Amino acid sequence: MLNEHNIMPFLAIIISSYLIGSLPVAYLIAKTRNVDIFKVGSGNMGGTNVARALGLGFGLLTAALDILKGVVAVLIARAILPDHSISASVVSGLVVIVGHNWSLFASVISAVSNGSRFVLKGGKGAAAAFGTLLTFAPIQTILGMVSLGVLLVLWKRYVSLGVLAAFAIAIVWIIVLVNQGRLPMEYTTYALLMGALIVLRFRENIDRLLKGTERRLGEPA
Repeated sequence: MLNEHNIMPFLAIIISSYLIGSLPVAYLIAKTRNVDIFKVGSGNMGGTNVARALGLGFGLLTAALDILKGVVAVLIARAILPDHSISASVVSGLVVIVGHNWSLFASVISAVSNGSRFVLKGGKGAAAAFGTLLTFAPIQTILGMVSLGVLLVLWKRYVSLGVLAAFAIAIVWIIVLVNQGRLPMEYTTYALLMGALIVLRFRENIDRLLKGTERRLGEPA
């Protein structure tokens, strides 16, 4: 996959995907209302925390723009390396999530505006990951994960539980489709690493879910 002829395009994909993922959508939207999203609620740079702090409309806008980051990053990667679009999609899809989770822009802005030391800050990657899935996962995968996630959120009112269950379904279904030869083998790598990134960033939510202390949808930040 990687050779002397495509190393620079892959480097361009990594840099562009990380920078796109790093765009601090939640931070900037919250700042329009004079709110530092890192100082309210969970301190997470994501749609759920924005919704708790500013209202559902702002939360949905944040989620939509974070999803768009995943879509745009993968499409740019495919344009850079059209002859290796699958590998480009996998690399871009993972890096854009990393950029969202550990945002250079948000971290610099937060450190400068608060006069604090530089610490990598970001979100949890779910919306950006969903955006990447929109570009290469079959429609049944998307519909399955969305349906399960929405049902669980409406039933239990735990957004984190809905997100985790939705991505678990997506990962399993992608692996099944790869084994059936309906998706490229490289997508197994993406599914497993994407799942690891999601679990890593949601580990505190998982702990609170197990303890019964996780915030429910509608509870204030």
